[in-house]
Amino acid sequence: MSTTQRKRNHRLMPAKTNSRKTAGSSWQVQTAKARFSEVFRRARTEGPQIITRQGTEAVVMISHERYDQLVSKPRQPKSLVQFFRESPFVGVELNFERAKDEGREIEL
Repeated sequence: MSTTQRKRNHRLMPAKTNSRKTAGSSWQVQTAKARFSEVFRRARTEGPQIITRQGTEAVVMISHERYDQLVSKPRQPKSLVQFFRESPFVGVELNFERAKDEGREIEL
């Protein structure tokens, strides 16, 4: 295989990213354009796909489901009572008894 072919093949393969912020593959912009269908498929099945330009992370392609999770407003309970009714700790027995504090001895 010639050097030109090796370089060409290397550019077509996504590189694993070292970014701690997102998981997934990193694609150079020209490779992402050429293999858009694969980038699209991986964004839906494997998670965020990072697209770089001149070695800098520029764009992230994510699935619509993930986008909805990121931009949807957190659901706020209508009242404090509703909050406690919907709590994952409903039914947990809590011990509210306290030991009697008799203070401490001090020398005067």
